[in-house]
Amino acid sequence: MRVLCLDVGEKRIGVAVTDALDLTAQGVETIWTKGFEQDARRVLELCGQYRTDRVLCGLPRNMDGSEGFQAQRVRQFADFLADKGLQIRFQDERLTTKLARDALLEADVRRKDRKNVIDKLAATYILQSFLDGGGWRDAEAKKNKLGSVYHMSENMNHDLDMEREDIVELVDEEGNDVRFEHIMTLEHKGKVYICLVPVDPMEDVGEDELVIMRIEDDGAGNDVYATIEDDAELDEVFEKYLEIAEADDEEE
Repeated sequence: MRVLCLDVGEKRIGVAVTDALDLTAQGVETIWTKGFEQDARRVLELCGQYRTDRVLCGLPRNMDGSEGFQAQRVRQFADFLADKGLQIRFQDERLTTKLARDALLEADVRRKDRKNVIDKLAATYILQSFLDGGGWRDAEAKKNKLGSVYHMSENMNHDLDMEREDIVELVDEEGNDVRFEHIMTLEHKGKVYICLVPVDPMEDVGEDELVIMRIEDDGAGNDVYATIEDDAELDEVFEKYLEIAEADDEEE
């Protein structure tokens, strides 16, 4: 599925989109801002045109990584789009406007014409950087598909090494051993969750799909791994996982 990218400014929003194979970024247009409602309407029209609900927003951080007023405005607009049913991701856009301006100067584009294309070109740079970093990697959390409770296999080491990719062997309620790759352990609202990917093919778990379980105490001091039945809880934990994963990508 294609990704639509927005370079959100006070007066203009540059728009770019991926090609059909999600390999390259292409400039689309410049939206002259008229308020969140009208701007969102045009974004939704473009999403319909390109048959996508994926929107990448450039996030204008300061050089020290902090966020100022404009970054908060971008987040507010992104929340507005999310309420319209769009999936939102963010990409650091530091220096992209300068790169676009330098490219236009080198191409000898007239000053009065630059403002019509600079934001669109900046959006293209933001989106291409996003694609070069791996693009929109999907990891869809599975809900209630693997049985209600697992426990750690006695044949495996109980201590997870957080510095490398671990293979975790769990046992379901029927006594079946299931091996997972440990991706992340995270805390959310006072509870601890583990994010896993099956090592071997499993029924009802697609390729590259993420399994999220809540770590609980069985009352005897042992950890058990429970699948999450509440959709809202699962969505919140999955969003937390994405935030952490994207932050790790940026640091790299």
